[in-house]
Amino acid sequence: MSDMADEAAGLESFNNDLAVKNRPIPAPRSEICRNGDCGEPSPEGASYCSKECCEDHGKELWAQRHRRVA
Repeated sequence: MSDMADEAAGLESFNNDLAVKNRPIPAPRSEICRNGDCGEPSPEGASYCSKECCEDHGKELWAQRHRRVA
């Protein structure tokens, strides 16, 4: 028979496994800058050619998610 501590540990393990399975999968690295207006090559191990392009693309993605249709 299990006690409350065993049950809590099992529930915590279940919740951790569920969180790992449902986490968003990161986009793979891109050789060309992901900012659609740029098109410049990205440095090795990066997806954007510069910090500014990364910030601009992040702002555009945020605006797309929060855009409302009237």
